[in-house]
Amino acid sequence: MKTRRTFIKQIGLSTALVSLSPLQAFSIDAKKLIKLTILHTNDMHSHIEAFSSGRNKGLGGMFQLSSLVKKIRQEEENILLLDAGDIFQGTPYFNLFGGELEFRLMSDIGYDAVTIGNHDFDNGIDELANQMHHANFPFISSNYDFSKTILEDKVIPHKVFNKGGIKVGVLGIGIELKGLVDPKLYANTQYLDPVTVANKKAHYLKKKLNCDLVICLSHLGFKYKNSKVSDMKLAAQTKNIDLIIGGHTHSFINEPVIVKNSVKKDVLISQVGFGAIKLGKIDFYFDKNISNYRNFEHAFDSNVLDVIA
Repeated sequence: MKTRRTFIKQIGLSTALVSLSPLQAFSIDAKKLIKLTILHTNDMHSHIEAFSSGRNKGLGGMFQLSSLVKKIRQEEENILLLDAGDIFQGTPYFNLFGGELEFRLMSDIGYDAVTIGNHDFDNGIDELANQMHHANFPFISSNYDFSKTILEDKVIPHKVFNKGGIKVGVLGIGIELKGLVDPKLYANTQYLDPVTVANKKAHYLKKKLNCDLVICLSHLGFKYKNSKVSDMKLAAQTKNIDLIIGGHTHSFINEPVIVKNSVKKDVLISQVGFGAIKLGKIDFYFDKNISNYRNFEHAFDSNVLDVIA
C-alpha cells in the first residue's frame, strides 16, 4: 500500500511566483497521473464588465472571466468550474435584468455548478426561481431546506461529476439567512445546521457514492472573531471534505489555507475576493496506480489568476 509520501504537495503562491509545476519539481512521471483542474469564483455581484475606476480598475467582470476560462479550457482536459454564491446584486445590470444576464453569461462560460448566497434572494425567492430557467447548470444547497418553497424541485442537495475517471462529489452550504435577509424574501426556507449537514453529506459522497474528491461550496464566510460558523470552523469540525470553496466575506486568499479536520486530515480552503477580479485554479493530481484514490492525500498545485484583458 502506498503512503502519503508517494504524493506530492506543491502550492504556487501567485501567477508570477510559480515557475515549476509539481511534476517538474518532484520529477514525477506525468503519464502516471490524472490531472483535475478546479476553477472557482465567488461573490461576483453582477459585475458584468471590468471595474472602471479605483484600485481594481481594468480587472474583473464576467466578460473578461469568460476569455480567461476559454483560454484555460484550451490548455486543460479535466475541468470543473464552480461558484460559491452571491451571483446577484452590485451593479445596475441586476436592477435592469433581475439576474437573467448573469445566469445566461455563466451558462455560456460553462459553469458546472453553483451554490446560493444570501444576496441571491434580493429579489425574493419567487424571482430567483423564475430566473433559474436561464441557467443550464445546477444549483446545489445542502443545508437550505426548500421543501416548502417554490425552489423545492429547482435546487439539489449534491451532485457527482466524473472527470477523467475521477469521481468528484459537490455539496453546498449556505449562511444563516435570519437577521441577514428579510424573511419575506426567502419565505419558508429552513436553515439547517451547516456542520451537521456537511458531515452527513460528505460521508454519503465519500463513503456511499465512492467519490475520490469531495468539494464543499460554502457561503459561510472565511473566518470570524466570534463563534459564528465559518469555513475555518467547518473544516475543523467535519471530515471527508477535501476542499472548501468559500464566499461571503470577499476574502482574497492567494493560496489555499490548510486546516486539520476532525480526524487530523488536511482540508484546503480557498476564496477569491469578489467581482470576478480573481479566478481560483487548483490542480489535483491522482496516481493511476492507486485504484482507490479517496483513501489518500492528493497532490495539488494552486494559483490565483487576475481576470484582466
